[in-house]
Amino acid sequence: MKVLRFYAPEDLRLEDAPEPECGPDEVKLRVRNCSTCGTDVKILHNGHQNLSPPRIIGHEVAGEVVEVGAEVDGWSVGDRAQVIAAVPCGECHECRRGWMAVCANQTSVGYQYDGGFAEYMIVPRQVLKVDGLNRIPDNIGFDEASAAEPFACAINAQELIGVGPGDTVVVFGAGPIGCLHIRLARARGAERVFLIDVLADRLAMSAKAVEPDEVLNGREVDVVERVMELTGGRGAEVVITATAANVAQEQAIRMAARRGRISFFGGLPKTNPIIACDSNLVHYRELMIMGANGSAPAHNKRALEYIASGEVPVKDLITVHLPLERVMEAFDIVAKGEAIKVTVEP
Repeated sequence: MKVLRFYAPEDLRLEDAPEPECGPDEVKLRVRNCSTCGTDVKILHNGHQNLSPPRIIGHEVAGEVVEVGAEVDGWSVGDRAQVIAAVPCGECHECRRGWMAVCANQTSVGYQYDGGFAEYMIVPRQVLKVDGLNRIPDNIGFDEASAAEPFACAINAQELIGVGPGDTVVVFGAGPIGCLHIRLARARGAERVFLIDVLADRLAMSAKAVEPDEVLNGREVDVVERVMELTGGRGAEVVITATAANVAQEQAIRMAARRGRISFFGGLPKTNPIIACDSNLVHYRELMIMGANGSAPAHNKRALEYIASGEVPVKDLITVHLPLERVMEAFDIVAKGEAIKVTVEP
């Protein structure tokens, strides 16, 4: 079979490999879709501290069960399934408290386990142990199901900060995750949603798809001043920084309303993780700043439910489909921001 294997930064190889064998406590999938994200591009160029090469990468996976280990119950050949990416241990202090997204012993598909840029993939026992293999509802496709993993991360963030009815929500970042945040905020009852980016083409493409109430180009306007104008001087109840930009986090604090909730969703570069924070704004406005790190298995299930119900459609956000043989084109498209979401179909 064909696989995309990471050996070192700038050394990704599309190569032939034998089909993996299914152990007694594992499930084997025929991968139908493995979608791409900015993290894949970062791995290409920089690797990752938790990734053990050589490794088949790809972590937004949906496929069809082709073999079930003798010790595995509840799955049959032909079942359609979506796989979690972040794999909690289920046993540490954080997992026992229900905080699986910040499991102290977390492992990941495509990092410690071979991932989905392959024709076949083994779902390891660690995933099955935490109920991380999810049935795909009959009314959604494999491509939509593969988007459940990044969507699950957005669900985690918005549940943590309590996005709800009447909120004005500002989203920094017009990439695929920003689009998902906008649609999810609407599904959770937000009254108005604003989208901010500094790349005009990407902003226009995403705005056409998700139709935010206001579109702000950070190169053309003072976004803090504009959000204050749009909210009658109050600021936004919710600000989500779905971009790896220091300035976005600083602006989020300045544009948040009294009792505003801020999600630092996008992590900053490890070489520059420090921002300037006006602590008095946080103090006097009683601002709440919350990190958001990935997702738990339950968020993936809720993502599939949102998609299946039609509350948060994702089909139209998947704008490019490519075969595995053209996977490096997918990485290039993601890096250039030329599509909202790109999926690979082995």
